[in-house]
Amino acid sequence: MDYTSLLASEFSLRPQQVQAAVELLDAGNTIPFIARYRKEATGSLDDQVLREMSERLEYLRNLDKRREEIRKSLTEQDVLTEELESRLQAAKTLSELEDLYRPYRPKRRTRAIVAKERGLEPLSLWLMLQQPGDPAAEAAKYINPEKEVPDAESALAGARDILAETVSDDADIRKALREMMMREGVLVTKAAKEEDSVYSMYYDFREPVRSMAAHRILAVNRGEREEFLKVTLEVPEERALDSIRKIYVRNTTAAAAQVAEACGDAWERLVFPSLEREVRNELTDRANVSAIRVFSQNLHQLLMQPPIKGKVTLGVDPGFRTGCKLAVIDANGKVLDTGVGYFTLPGNENGKAAAARLIKGFVQKYGVTAIAIGNGTASRESEQFIVSLLPEMPGTAYMIVSEAGASVYSASKLAAEEFPDFDVTQRSAVSIARRMQDPLAELVKIDPKAIGVGQYQHDLKQNELTEALDGVVEQCVNQVGVEVSTASAELLSHVAGIGPALAKNIVAYREENGIATRQALKKVPKLGPKAYEQCAGFLRVADSKNPLDATGVHPESYEAAGKLLEKLGYDLKELKRGGIPEIPLKAKAYGEEKLAEEIGVGIPTLKDMIAELQKPGRDPRDELPKPVLRTDVLDIKDLTPGMELTGTVRNVIDFGAFVDIGVHQDGLVHISRMADKFIRHPAEVVKVGDVVKVWVVSVDEKKQRIALTMVKGKM
Repeated sequence: MDYTSLLASEFSLRPQQVQAAVELLDAGNTIPFIARYRKEATGSLDDQVLREMSERLEYLRNLDKRREEIRKSLTEQDVLTEELESRLQAAKTLSELEDLYRPYRPKRRTRAIVAKERGLEPLSLWLMLQQPGDPAAEAAKYINPEKEVPDAESALAGARDILAETVSDDADIRKALREMMMREGVLVTKAAKEEDSVYSMYYDFREPVRSMAAHRILAVNRGEREEFLKVTLEVPEERALDSIRKIYVRNTTAAAAQVAEACGDAWERLVFPSLEREVRNELTDRANVSAIRVFSQNLHQLLMQPPIKGKVTLGVDPGFRTGCKLAVIDANGKVLDTGVGYFTLPGNENGKAAAARLIKGFVQKYGVTAIAIGNGTASRESEQFIVSLLPEMPGTAYMIVSEAGASVYSASKLAAEEFPDFDVTQRSAVSIARRMQDPLAELVKIDPKAIGVGQYQHDLKQNELTEALDGVVEQCVNQVGVEVSTASAELLSHVAGIGPALAKNIVAYREENGIATRQALKKVPKLGPKAYEQCAGFLRVADSKNPLDATGVHPESYEAAGKLLEKLGYDLKELKRGGIPEIPLKAKAYGEEKLAEEIGVGIPTLKDMIAELQKPGRDPRDELPKPVLRTDVLDIKDLTPGMELTGTVRNVIDFGAFVDIGVHQDGLVHISRMADKFIRHPAEVVKVGDVVKVWVVSVDEKKQRIALTMVKGKM
């Protein structure tokens, strides 16, 4: 198969771009490295396109591998004809290949196989000819009590079983009927139990297969699995059966009637149940892809939320009986102090007074200006108490932080190694504070599936979900870059070319020897030339004697960067002062094409180099809207329809987005209320971390549900 031409066509790219990308991938280069440092070769393909191309390339190669396996099997069976070879070669999907192989695939003992063992295959061939004559008389020739064929009707039944399997194995029929079922099928769900459940909306539900949304497919699947729903697929059966008979029934003889009966049996017993499973599986695969895409987009936006830099932060892990665990961390995430405050239970005035003194003492002693409160149990009570103290702590504000995954991290081996003297809840308080300061650095310590920004994640194909989310984490970490002198092993493990083992080696080497320059990374045990090539550009060394070590300029381009500075009248020392703001204008005046040619790089690398020299080690997250820090508090009972609020998008799903508006429960903006025009998916309008203006539509205090709108008129 010509992968280059096919991928170029599918991705609307030039063949040269695809060929270069495939060669780089096959040579063991990582996607972040190719996207960032091989732009000239690939025509500046980004991470996402490279990742999708890599996945598609793997599918095509697996398709060819399976094609060869089938060809080998057919050759061994001595059934590979020129026509079959041609059709195998033309098959573009795994399902087409399997349809072609189906008649020759080793089967369990089917009714057709038993009939053949009883010597009834010649009778089935006679029936298929559909010539004039009495089928019963012909069948009488095959009566054999010793082979369990006691009469003519038994012989005819066996012959029809053989015909039915022949029809069922017809690749063309299966393909046509599968397409018809996907085009015209209707999924129907009924209640399997009389009791109320979260699936009640599906107790009498029907929807065309072609238009069924991913979240509804996954909900129906789960409801069926939990035995609340009965699910069937309705299709135009008569038309399906007619399409089979048109191919196999040639006339009106008695033998043709036998063939027609076999066609009906094939559809009802073999074809429809098999294709129903295939259609359901295809729907699930489609929903799986969609849900993973939504999860990946949400995770990317969550990880790329702007850090709240330069603030000493108090983390609060709320609780009732055991109190609220408190942790103070400095601007770099180092733990300065910890404590416990008992201020969430009603009454307990002594406990509240002591907690107030403790918190105000932390603020005064360490200069706390930001408070991160977890959104779990007792979060509302904690928020109310903290807000009551804010007038006595001028300059301090707070933010509700998602606790999703905090307990997973706190109980992990990684957390125990990081804080061996802390209990689980103290570790949670530290994690909550850190994830406000730098979401990326803290959230990479948690299994992405535990972060809670997807839908039905436990119902998805876990291998595919893990691979996709790991790709998102890798993309974000490398897009931001990592300071090698302070990064955790977990953060380092996501840098291109570095896995968990190498990350631990880097940390161990750093603790013993320090890492003063990028060049020093070559001394880390088992960090060879290839790994260094892949990772060096993404690792920053802020205090290196070479200022380029603190930038995204790759060491392979240091010589070119030196020439660039020299030609524009600068030197490396000027980078130490925080960059060279006017360098883009100077480069433009000099002529970018001329400059690139003279220093020996392509235009894309030149532009990246200029951006880094203008602002060394820039963080792309700094350009995004900052998270909202609050100084007031709202309760759900304070909300009234029409109230205007500012909130932060916490999760985007197929049917809307959940928005934190400063009350304990996030509000839902349904997709129909997100814009004043039709949109296919909420991701067209919002992403996780966006700060949006919303209006309250309705409030259900009993069910803790808040409906919001982003379009004032859509109430």
